[in-house]
Amino acid sequence: MNYRLDIQYDGTRYGGWQKQKDTDNTIQGKIEDVLSRMCETPVTIQGAGRTDAGVHARGQVANAHMDTDKSCEEICAYLNHYLPEDIEILQVRQAAERFHSRLNAREKVYQYRIAAGFHKNVFERKYQCPLHENLDIDAMREAAGFLEGTHDFKSFCSNKKMKKSSIRTLHCIEIQETEQEICITYTGDGFLYNMVRILTGTLIEVGRGVRKSETMTALLESCDRKNAGFTAPARGLTLLEVRY
Repeated sequence: MNYRLDIQYDGTRYGGWQKQKDTDNTIQGKIEDVLSRMCETPVTIQGAGRTDAGVHARGQVANAHMDTDKSCEEICAYLNHYLPEDIEILQVRQAAERFHSRLNAREKVYQYRIAAGFHKNVFERKYQCPLHENLDIDAMREAAGFLEGTHDFKSFCSNKKMKKSSIRTLHCIEIQETEQEICITYTGDGFLYNMVRILTGTLIEVGRGVRKSETMTALLESCDRKNAGFTAPARGLTLLEVRY
């Protein structure tokens, strides 16, 4: 039977979502280990988003085919009993047999948080980029407008060997500012490797006055990673929601 898992995690001490050969310290690996123990047979889970090392999630979704007599509530309780305290299964439910958490996703929402103001927030420091600079928010919003829509985002991808299409649709980039924080929320149909972090680094450079907002069109058309901004630190990024 196919099961859907809704998951949240603090990614600070993990090597990302995706299971890796050289480490067992990944989100996928931790969850698979517990499910395999529960089912007494190897279980593989598919995540909707392959978040990088240090990236967090409030609304990650995964699915797994399992043979178990446990109810959805019992599976959820079992997982949360044995998983580390920085990984939580919010809900387990039966899914359609052909449901795939990544391939069936319609939209994903990511948020990048930037610390503003003079003082650091000691309680939020693991979830913010500690920039503490005055940025031109209006210029950043203007630049974001050029980035919205359907484009080839190859300039905003760190994977030089990617052979698949780099065309994606960014439905919305929303930038909100408070006295202590700048939040940039990205809603799109999909995201390339490091895409949100490179977009954020580029927008920060616009906010610093290093780049002009109107250069975003030429940057997109160049399809060259070297022309985009720096890759913002992982700690400020959270996967908020996956929509189906």
